[in-house]
Amino acid sequence: MSKANWYVVHTYSGYENKVKTNIEKTIENRKLQDQIEEVQVPIQDVVEVKNGAKKSTSKKMFPGYVLIKMVMNDDTWYVVRNTRGVTGFVGPGSKPVPLSDEEVIALGIVGNAKVDVDFNEGDTVIVTSGVWENTIGMVKRIDNHKQVVIINVDMFGRETPVEISFTDVKKMD
Repeated sequence: MSKANWYVVHTYSGYENKVKTNIEKTIENRKLQDQIEEVQVPIQDVVEVKNGAKKSTSKKMFPGYVLIKMVMNDDTWYVVRNTRGVTGFVGPGSKPVPLSDEEVIALGIVGNAKVDVDFNEGDTVIVTSGVWENTIGMVKRIDNHKQVVIINVDMFGRETPVEISFTDVKKMD
């Protein structure tokens, strides 16, 4: 069996959760659990202020899209493509393109993009790219789910926590 990858499926707007539910039912009915591993509608918590009152709500990060971790073959393509509410896979023509590991990390999906780090809380690290490049800081917290490390940096004479991707830091020797 080949390796499962993350794919993006375009749906009718507002049908994301219905598509997710329908694909999960089909997976169960056709016993495709080993080929279609996960179906996600990425959401984020947002705090809205209306009439002076704060209200926390969940919003879809990508309205009209569903993420699916699957092994691409004729059967899985057919099942997903012919689910009610699905308009197609994201990619040129009818050829689905899997997300790269970097894209998966950026989206906050742990999936198949596990990153092993060689540093621990309390270690000193240097930022290797991005806005904080060449900044040295001490690791305060490691968030494996989001694939980020929180480091304390010196800003204006104060210790300030900054969130940096695992791929943008390395341990100081």
